[in-house]
Amino acid sequence: MIFGCGYLGTEIARQAGQLGLRVTVLTRNEATAAGLSAQGASTIVADLADGGWHGRIPGHADFVLNCVSSGGGGIAGYRHSYLEGMASVLAWAAERGSAGTLVYTSSTSVYPQDGGGRVDEMAPTNGDGERAQLLVETENRLRLSTDACHRWFVLRLAGIYGPARHHVIDQVRQGEIAGRGDHRLNLIHRDDICAAIWAAFAAPATVMNEVFNVADDEAAAKEEIVAWVANRLGVPTPRFTGEPAAGRRAVTPDRVIVSEKLKTALGWRPAFPTFREGYENLLSR
Repeated sequence: MIFGCGYLGTEIARQAGQLGLRVTVLTRNEATAAGLSAQGASTIVADLADGGWHGRIPGHADFVLNCVSSGGGGIAGYRHSYLEGMASVLAWAAERGSAGTLVYTSSTSVYPQDGGGRVDEMAPTNGDGERAQLLVETENRLRLSTDACHRWFVLRLAGIYGPARHHVIDQVRQGEIAGRGDHRLNLIHRDDICAAIWAAFAAPATVMNEVFNVADDEAAAKEEIVAWVANRLGVPTPRFTGEPAAGRRAVTPDRVIVSEKLKTALGWRPAFPTFREGYENLLSR
């Protein structure tokens, strides 16, 4: 069962179908639902936070993925999609039959740390701003659930990039980069996120109710990444604006997100361990 079939959920649905799993998805997007139906998934078009869909989807799912995004709407959109959406998922599972493994994709934006330090799952999660606090509240709602699933995992994702999602490449081509060059970027390729989700679903029975960071092995300075991409494209290195990108609240904090716990507990390894392998994969398509 997949809630939120955007960038990640759609790919997981595709992979699940290839594995022969029976897939049900819930999405607000009718075009997405039509595409997934054509691939063999059962689709429900509904608002996740609205419990009206509860009776339309049977319970006792072996695997549940909640990978919703805010879908815009500012703080109200965050609250509706994340916090109220999670409450709806947990109520559905409690009413219709508890799930086996429930995975929720959160974000490393829950961490406030700056100044170049290393950040693991034990770091405080009092992220800057109301959006980060809503993500923390959503995680806590899952933590406190006792009858929705046998076990849960929270995956805190670093900056997502991958096929059809490569803002740095686009900005390099345009000749201007938002933000500062000396701040490190913590990135994770879409395919490596999917691998982490499958690793959580397949985790040994003794591993349960854990939080994992999901980031690649090298938090490189943005100026290094930009220079590499510009050289690969054969274009001049663009200038940095020093200001956040449009729609962003602030320049991304400078820190190193550590994913050693995920590697140790679940044996996960990124197929794209640094930005070089990941962007080379995108540029060579």
